Amino acid sequence: MHSIVGHDDTEWPPGTVRLEDLHQAGKNGEVILQPRPSRDPNDPLNWSRWEKYLNFGLVSFYAMMVFALIDAATPTWAPMNEQLGFSYAILNDSYAVGNGTLCIGAFLLIPFALKFGRRPMYILSTAAQLGVSIWSAKLETVADIMLINAFSCGVGALAEVIVQMTVADMFFVHERGVMNSFYVWAQNIGGSLAPVAAGYITVSQGWRWVWWWCTIFFGVALVSYVFLYEETKYDHSAIEGIDVRASQYPVAEFSQAASDEEASIEKKTDLSEAKLEPRTSKGGTGPEVYRSRHLSVIDIDSSIPRKSYFQRLAFWTSSPGPLSHFFRHSYQPFFVLFTIPGVFFVSLTYGALIAMSTVQVTTLSSWMAEPPYNFDAAQIGLMSLPSWIGSTIGALIVGPLSDWLIIYLARRNHGIYEPEMRLWVIVAFIPFVPAGLFMFGFGLNNGSPWPVVAIGYGLASFGTLPASSLSLTYLTDAYTEIVGDALVGVTFTRNLLSTIFVFVLTPWIANMGIKNVFIIIGVLVTAVLLGTFIFIIYGKRFRVKFVDRYRYYAARQYQSRPV
Repeated sequence: MHSIVGHDDTEWPPGTVRLEDLHQAGKNGEVILQPRPSRDPNDPLNWSRWEKYLNFGLVSFYAMMVFALIDAATPTWAPMNEQLGFSYAILNDSYAVGNGTLCIGAFLLIPFALKFGRRPMYILSTAAQLGVSIWSAKLETVADIMLINAFSCGVGALAEVIVQMTVADMFFVHERGVMNSFYVWAQNIGGSLAPVAAGYITVSQGWRWVWWWCTIFFGVALVSYVFLYEETKYDHSAIEGIDVRASQYPVAEFSQAASDEEASIEKKTDLSEAKLEPRTSKGGTGPEVYRSRHLSVIDIDSSIPRKSYFQRLAFWTSSPGPLSHFFRHSYQPFFVLFTIPGVFFVSLTYGALIAMSTVQVTTLSSWMAEPPYNFDAAQIGLMSLPSWIGSTIGALIVGPLSDWLIIYLARRNHGIYEPEMRLWVIVAFIPFVPAGLFMFGFGLNNGSPWPVVAIGYGLASFGTLPASSLSLTYLTDAYTEIVGDALVGVTFTRNLLSTIFVFVLTPWIANMGIKNVFIIIGVLVTAVLLGTFIFIIYGKRFRVKFVDRYRYYAARQYQSRPV
């Protein structure tokens, strides 16, 4: 298996890593790069900053556009109701159909990303969304809107998994908090600002132009991915069929060197000061040289050539393995979801928060078009602005704070990082979620001035983004080797909950009233968020207890990177 030789799983379960060298001279130790990069310049962990940020910027734009296509629809509902005769019940149901295909889309598509790489999936799914945007601009019937939502969300399900996989491909543990916060923020731009733009477009150009603008942006995105996005799926185990590290030493010496790398404290430097250090074969070989490497410095073997531009833009990068290995990733996420507690916890947390947000979006679209508000499409779109402001403030705080906190707590823990250390930041944001949700629901129920509803919406989003992004980062850190399957399971739960809530929302409100509906949702979401304390206290014990199951699924992955 990929585990580091000589590790005791009761002390070093997957996810637990040495993050800092406290024996380094000076007040603070130095950050160790985790996961350990290879010496290959083609390893995405070894890419230059601009290459990483370019790729990450492209995939963040991808996530933004996918959710813009999904959520830009709500301000167009009123004119669709008038011009095409679609009832609000039908429009709600079409949204729920989309949530339903979001549940299953990742099960069907992520195996292709694991087998053939991220690049072909970004390109093909963007081309599909381009086609769906054109179809949306020309829709006429109820069948059109149902199928459009089914296809756009089914393909869009990729965005909820593949971007997280790309982050794990390119970034180290102590960088992922910021990157995941930015990803969730970009996702929220699509979910929050797209309706604002859609509202104004609907009023000024007509609702069909909302989709023509999506067509233009997806066209730009498609060209960008074809010529700029580089594959991040990396075969860490071999270069031309020979293991990079093992080829330097005999097997026994290599095993000891690997153990020493993780189990002992080495001399390191901070990543912000790390530089690419070419190493030639003339510098000596053997475990002594290997053990002396600075674990916080990216160390490049200059004898390994960098791929050319056209090689880096190859359409796919296939992993070896029979079809049975491919198809098992369509059902394996179910087993991962229900047999590993940490994955189930993240899926429930993320799913509850997104379902809550979905209920707010759909409620705004129908409720505020009626008295006493009588909002038009542009005004309904503007009501998404508070959500974006709240999530933006949350992203600016939580990303840097969580990455700083894990280094601080690791230092207090003798340089050892536990993924549960990130969860403390979630606790600080929990009160904002029910407070904002109750203000939002009570405001609509009482016909309060729109600023009351807007502030409640913004407060809920301020608390939601940190909890969402950090739960995903926790999953990536704790279960890196099975992150693809784990995220598919998370996506299933997230969209299943959203589908259920949206389908039952209209009769639920009719029977209980909007105030009571939001009280129940607020209590349920708060109870789920309080489960964070269980994993702060017992999360490591769960990782130890289920380590054999984790390693079983890790061994069934396509060339996962060891941690």
